[in-house]
Amino acid sequence: MSGIIAPSILSADYTNLERDVKLVESAGAEYLHIDVMDGSFVPSISYGPNWVKQLRPETDMVLDVHLMVVNPEKIVDEFSDAGADIIGVHVEATAHIHRVLQMIKNKGVKAEVVINPGTPVLAIESVLDMVDQVLVMTVNPGFGGQKFLPSTIEKVAQLKAIRDELGYTFDIEIDGGVNNETIGAAYEAGANVFVAGSYVYDKVDPAAKINLLKELTK
Repeated sequence: MSGIIAPSILSADYTNLERDVKLVESAGAEYLHIDVMDGSFVPSISYGPNWVKQLRPETDMVLDVHLMVVNPEKIVDEFSDAGADIIGVHVEATAHIHRVLQMIKNKGVKAEVVINPGTPVLAIESVLDMVDQVLVMTVNPGFGGQKFLPSTIEKVAQLKAIRDELGYTFDIEIDGGVNNETIGAAYEAGANVFVAGSYVYDKVDPAAKINLLKELTK
């Protein structure tokens, strides 16, 4: 079974967003990655829950919402109610990571914990038994188009080893610099969900890009 490809709308054409969403869905993408940025945890500002609410009826893809915000516990209910299927929160962004993950699960939404490139796996080991997905940032969060950081692959391998040893079932997602040259190492290390933004939405046959990424993760 090939890896799950999650195109990021951060790199889509916002004036033709419905078109760009349908394009990747018809190409076989299973997830749609939605980067929520608050201008505080990361420098950029992006979307609110209404974006998710508007996208929900337009696609059957899994809406994979990545909260790059300070104190995500303040807004997880809004994104859950808007139609998110998965909500990811950074361990670096809250003093109450267990609480906010439990809030997400209590809403019937899959919970994901996220770590930045400079954060060790040790920082999230205490919540790995309760999450549905772990997101390893393979670039520093906040901007699209960055180069993949090879040093992050070791964290993917560590997470897979922990999952296998303890019988956990979480998916391992990577986000940042994913393309046909970088996806293979992450897949071999244990990742199975791949966020791809600028690589897919560079206006040169996004469908072919998605198909290639799926072929490289079989």
